[in-house]
Amino acid sequence: MTIRWTYAFVDRPAGSFGAACDFWTAVTGTRLSGLRGDKGEFVTLLPESGDACVKVQGVDAGPGGAHLDFAVEDVAGFREDALRAGAESVADHGEWAVLRSPAGQLFCSVPWAGEAERPPVVHGTRLDQVCLDTPPSRHDAEVAFWTALLPAWESRPGSLPEFHVLRPPAGLPVRILIQRLGEERPASAHLDLACADIGASLAAHERLGAELVRHGAHWSVLRDPAGGLYCLTGRDPHTGGLPAQGSTVE
Repeated sequence: MTIRWTYAFVDRPAGSFGAACDFWTAVTGTRLSGLRGDKGEFVTLLPESGDACVKVQGVDAGPGGAHLDFAVEDVAGFREDALRAGAESVADHGEWAVLRSPAGQLFCSVPWAGEAERPPVVHGTRLDQVCLDTPPSRHDAEVAFWTALLPAWESRPGSLPEFHVLRPPAGLPVRILIQRLGEERPASAHLDLACADIGASLAAHERLGAELVRHGAHWSVLRDPAGGLYCLTGRDPHTGGLPAQGSTVE
């Protein structure tokens, strides 16, 4: 099944939906679409040029996090492919479907609406990656699942032993990083931004209300004003690769 487009979802508690929208439009240089959903819980972040690839959702339960939507021409066909690869069906809405990966990560199959042009780099950064945080006992199964479901994507080890990258075909806007956690806990997901200058991006995000949580090897973990964790990573925002690796891996 050909993936025609990908969306990264910023999932945040419904009570912090407005704060999430304000922050993520500012850091991505976008504007809000009209609200959608029965409770007005969905909104798309519209770039100045190119096609949108980021959305925000207000969730009623839990702290939120992130998830992926895969835009395809055959939603039912993608759903069947996912089930054969080991996914679990959560909800089948006909025009779109919610599924769960073997490690427990939710993702969606949605109809492709002709999206084709990747938005530009803004403020030296690009939100280009969803990181799936998986417990050690489920990590290998999760890597195998996504590799099987996305055969056209480059699947390879990352820059550290706990990382595995799925790099999409040229033109698709969102990569997948699968991270093996150091402890057994439920699977979760967070967003990563590729930054030309982490220090400059960190200062800009802090001015907008984000809080630094910790520094990593070539990333910084932050908490946004809605309470969600995300990372600024030292990758080329144009290629997604580490500077020394050009367009290769995280």
